[in-house]
Amino acid sequence: MTAPPDDCLARNEWICGEYLSTRRQIIVDAVLQHLELTALSVLIALVIALPLAVVARRWALAAGPVLALTTVLYTIPSLAMFSLLLPVYGLTASLVVAGLVLYSLTLLVRNILAGLRAVPEETRQAARGMGYGPIRLLLTVELPLALPAAMAGLRIATVSAVSLLTVGAIVGFGGLGNLIYTGMNTYFKAQVLTASVLCVVIAVLADLLLLGVQRILTPWTRAVRS
Repeated sequence: MTAPPDDCLARNEWICGEYLSTRRQIIVDAVLQHLELTALSVLIALVIALPLAVVARRWALAAGPVLALTTVLYTIPSLAMFSLLLPVYGLTASLVVAGLVLYSLTLLVRNILAGLRAVPEETRQAARGMGYGPIRLLLTVELPLALPAAMAGLRIATVSAVSLLTVGAIVGFGGLGNLIYTGMNTYFKAQVLTASVLCVVIAVLADLLLLGVQRILTPWTRAVRS
């Protein structure tokens, strides 16, 4: 029995509306997993990167080792990274999250540190003259002024994580990467194209969302531009 001419799934076409309607729940589950793992990875990386950048800013001797370590981590190929973490986390979602956290540290630490270093020394001196202690100085002066650079790093790290997460398909926790991986193995064109396009859409939307947050949190930058 031959497939009807209007059956794009049977013809294995790249663009197929029938795929979207018949696999809707599978696509939604993959998107949700992609968003969840990406957000969790970047959030954990941010929590770790912030104190590392502060330590590197406070003590010059620590800056070299911190930057060197995070840079070395970023040079490790993704498959090798997952292999190194496998004995610790096993074939779980934690394996993928841990790998993405380590990759994100390079981008976040460097940008947060650059932002902290860009704070004018006279601004720090003025705050100290007004009685600001180290913690208050950091929270109310240095971090707000470092926010544009930090947000730039966060945007890059998030987009990078959206892309790298697809590699997690090798252990079954790749979000949309799972669909791309199985689609490539079976040469399922519609699945490969749909999942790939959705990855790009997520990356673009995440970047635009963080850009909007950055503009809200740093209104003085808009005043300078205008």
